[in-house]
Amino acid sequence: MAAIRKLKTYKPTIFKADGSVYNQDSADTAVAFINCLKHTKGEWYGQPFELIDWQEQIIRDVFGITKPNGYRQFNTTYIEIAKKQGKSELAAAVALLLTCGDFEHGGEVYGCASDRQQASIVFDVAVEMVEQCPALKARIKPVLSQKRLVYKPLGSSYQVLSAEAYTKHGLNVHGVVFDELHAQPNRQLFDVMTHGSGDARKQPLYFLITTAGNDPHSICYEVHQKAKDILERRKVDPTFYPVIYGANEDEDWTDPKVWAKANPSMGITVDIEKIQIACENAKQNPAEENLFRQLRLNQWVKQSVRWMPMEKWDKCSFAVDPDSLVGRQCYGGLDLSSTTDITAFVLVFPPEYEDDKYIILPYFWIPEDNLDLRVRRDHVPYDIWEKQGFLKTTEGNVVHYGYIENFIEELSLKYNIREIAFDRWGAVQMVQNLEGMGLTVVPFGQGFKDMSPPTKELMKLTLEGKFAHGGHPVLRWMMDNIFIRTDSAGNIKPDKEKSTEKIDGAVATIMALDRAIRLGGASNSVYDNRGLIVF
Repeated sequence: MAAIRKLKTYKPTIFKADGSVYNQDSADTAVAFINCLKHTKGEWYGQPFELIDWQEQIIRDVFGITKPNGYRQFNTTYIEIAKKQGKSELAAAVALLLTCGDFEHGGEVYGCASDRQQASIVFDVAVEMVEQCPALKARIKPVLSQKRLVYKPLGSSYQVLSAEAYTKHGLNVHGVVFDELHAQPNRQLFDVMTHGSGDARKQPLYFLITTAGNDPHSICYEVHQKAKDILERRKVDPTFYPVIYGANEDEDWTDPKVWAKANPSMGITVDIEKIQIACENAKQNPAEENLFRQLRLNQWVKQSVRWMPMEKWDKCSFAVDPDSLVGRQCYGGLDLSSTTDITAFVLVFPPEYEDDKYIILPYFWIPEDNLDLRVRRDHVPYDIWEKQGFLKTTEGNVVHYGYIENFIEELSLKYNIREIAFDRWGAVQMVQNLEGMGLTVVPFGQGFKDMSPPTKELMKLTLEGKFAHGGHPVLRWMMDNIFIRTDSAGNIKPDKEKSTEKIDGAVATIMALDRAIRLGGASNSVYDNRGLIVF
């Protein structure tokens, strides 16, 4: 058995219940088991898993503090911590410990996450740990097609659950490792796995490990609040073990001392230089500040944040001469919205030489009969924009799509429109008509997968001053209206629900920019050359 590295100042948790004791042997056994494992990633690959102090405190508390009957006091462990602190390795080690080192015959240990792919991250780490440990490799049968490891001496197993697992009751759970609880789309899987599933076991353990999220109505936020209440002594639950490493909302998020509070592995698994770089990006970009606070400082943030720094956008108001662009290659983005609302069509012309800029030509339409009403209701100068030629009207009280189709056809005779990207919603007939005119029209998803790369590129190019949009006032208004939604992986997209005013032109610009980046110019796509922008 591996030598046991002990914390210099280990003290059992303050949440030890009356009558419970610290069982040194149980804690040492758990620590020694993990010490026998090896790391699986990067510069740490193949090195013994020597627990970092904060990790060892958790393992000793959870596995060493026992009730008078000898069983563990805690059956739920909630760990909330910033990214890159070694969460996956610790979760995988705990999963193997519950499967192989807990002496539970027929024990069922499950790995859960927002989807099977996410749950497989911890499982794959566990598989690699087994491969590097001869003692475990000789005793564990992997069934990789089922994402399952079977520990033959006890008949116990560790398995990844599918996304539909919440429909499968009757599980006899000894352990659950929940990775990134904040990404759970609802509470169904959590409830099935934690409510009654371990009643037949003497000491089940629900090991929840996550980064802070952005949804105050989620199951993770509910558990987060319980953890905070216990930490701050507002509630008492002797079975619940809470750990939260994070910065307070009122603290200076640019201060390295604050970073250390949320990053107990700083200087070990994550370099302070990388946090400094992320902080500098966040200072220049409101959306990146939100991500920095959530992922690096482990703060719960809002799902949406006002996004575009307008002083940077305004610096891209370089003059645009439409006539000088005749015959030039470009790409379109079409956002129809509804028939009573604004329709936006935006052309993006990719650079033709190294110091050239992306040129934006936007066009907007609104029903003529609704113009005055919308000016009074929305307090937006549609009438002035219409007189200045920045906004067009179509006859009647709904947008006349036929007029717009003819307008786009005329543009195609003037400019070399290679593709038009469109939002699938409500565009079927217009798409068919445009295709009948000989135009290439491609659907463009409005989810994170499709929208995130060009949205990040829009910000990057704006900050670098590589746009020329002529200061178009309608497009400027819409850019200023954008709120951004962020998912658990750091992907972003415009949020029409949170954006209190219209952003159709911004969405059309993003779609057109995507096609211009992927297909425009003589060189390959920028995505191919250096990959996606990830902050």
